[in-house]
Amino acid sequence: MAIGILNSVLAKSGTISASDHSSVVSMNLFVALLCGCIVIGHLLEENRWMNESITALAIGICTGVVILLTTGGKSSHLLVFSEDLFFIYLLPPIIFNAGFQVKKKQFFRNFMTIMLFGAIGTLISFGIISVGAVHFFKKMNIGDLKIGDFLAIGAIFSATDSVCTLQVLNQDETPLLYSLVFGEGVVNDATSVVLFNAIQSFDLSHIDSTIALQFVGNFLYLFILSTLLGVLAGLLSAYIIKKLYFGRHSTDREVALMILMAYLSYMLAEFFYLSAILTVFFCGIVMSHYTWHNVTESSRVTTKHAFATLSFVAEIFIFLYVGMDALDIEKWRVISDSPGKSVGVSAILLGLILVGRAAFVFPLSFISNLTKKAPYEKVDLKQQVTIWWAGLMRGAVSMALAYNQFTSLGHTQLRGNAMMITSTITVVLFSTVVFGLMTKPLVRILLPSPKHLTRMLSSESSTPKSFIVPLLGNGHEQEGDQSNDIPRPTSLRMLLSTPSHTVHYYWRKFDDAIMRPVFGGRGFVPIVPGSPAEQNGHQWQ
Repeated sequence: MAIGILNSVLAKSGTISASDHSSVVSMNLFVALLCGCIVIGHLLEENRWMNESITALAIGICTGVVILLTTGGKSSHLLVFSEDLFFIYLLPPIIFNAGFQVKKKQFFRNFMTIMLFGAIGTLISFGIISVGAVHFFKKMNIGDLKIGDFLAIGAIFSATDSVCTLQVLNQDETPLLYSLVFGEGVVNDATSVVLFNAIQSFDLSHIDSTIALQFVGNFLYLFILSTLLGVLAGLLSAYIIKKLYFGRHSTDREVALMILMAYLSYMLAEFFYLSAILTVFFCGIVMSHYTWHNVTESSRVTTKHAFATLSFVAEIFIFLYVGMDALDIEKWRVISDSPGKSVGVSAILLGLILVGRAAFVFPLSFISNLTKKAPYEKVDLKQQVTIWWAGLMRGAVSMALAYNQFTSLGHTQLRGNAMMITSTITVVLFSTVVFGLMTKPLVRILLPSPKHLTRMLSSESSTPKSFIVPLLGNGHEQEGDQSNDIPRPTSLRMLLSTPSHTVHYYWRKFDDAIMRPVFGGRGFVPIVPGSPAEQNGHQWQ
């Protein structure tokens, strides 16, 4: 009896051990592939067509083919897709770093235009894609899809992926365009996820005016509260670090606190069923405006590069996985009897994306231009085409939402659901590879690099700040920290940042009078031994 139990325990432990070892092997291969993506991406950096997203995608597809061949067609990926892995671990560093690195002057000066594109534009695109899906897919008889599924399709394919375009655009050469594409991309993702969550929380089988109003109210509730939570989390971190000033004893503590507070804001939003994307984005903006100035110089360098590195690795991880998952044999087997119909569904979705994007970019750009007085603030036709193109690519957010809606733990045997998953994979691959490959040439044709601006930037006087800023992380601009006694170069960037009687101007007055004395920031850091304020004071005396 005892021997039998012992044998059973040993057999189980052997099985567990084998399972653990296979997981270790998978992780080793995946980390090696990540390293390969970084090396190959670096070697192709000057290539006219390729970028790191497409490189990771291509390596993922090639790896999937190799795994398919070695496993006899049973599996194509090393790791099973998990929404928790994506939404809890990979997405937060990407979105937070987007907010942390954003040039706030440009972002908030164009805030209304960004919200027009990111929120109103996404709703227009959502409506067109949903109506088109109902119209075409019901005729094609692709499976048993309900009204909630069609609306979810609208939300899934409204989520853009502007990574490819942002890798090509230059913040200094085209500050307005970069700000619009960047800001719209983040607000768009947040709006799409909020829409998707709202759709899942309502019974949409019988839509009436009451449900429609509740839907709109729930959307606004999620949008506003998520933003406020992010702002409050950022302000709390700034206040704690300003008051306690950990840097007197340990820079490790203040770096750890910044990272953990950023992640806590995301998890709190998930806990309260809010939009975690919006929360962590605005937390990043607030932390870069207040908290970052309250830490020591070494902590600033560390946090800037730590956040950028985590974001970079997470992006490559996602594209690598999407490439491998594209060849998941199980999903393709379900629809293998009608490949033509799958291609048709993908083509219709791509068409709806093109139309839905154009339906708001050009009209909303026209409306935005009516409110602008200065010519450099207006979005011209070439920039509108670039903005339209930047939003045609679909990426990991669309994949994650599709898995959430149409699979159970990454698996499905229902024909309609399998059709939508394979079509999503096809759209993501096609848009990322084909549209992504054409992005660099298109941007160079539409927006040739202005040589006079390049000469102007290179001829600027080398102030101490011009040496410090690149060190502190990719040209991160310090908002509202201009001292009168430090000479500043004259350039187009300074022209664009000239304060005027706008919301930005009044915000600056409010910020300097009330917010900064309480929450810190440049000029309001406590004078203690080793603090940035004390060092700066000695430097400029």
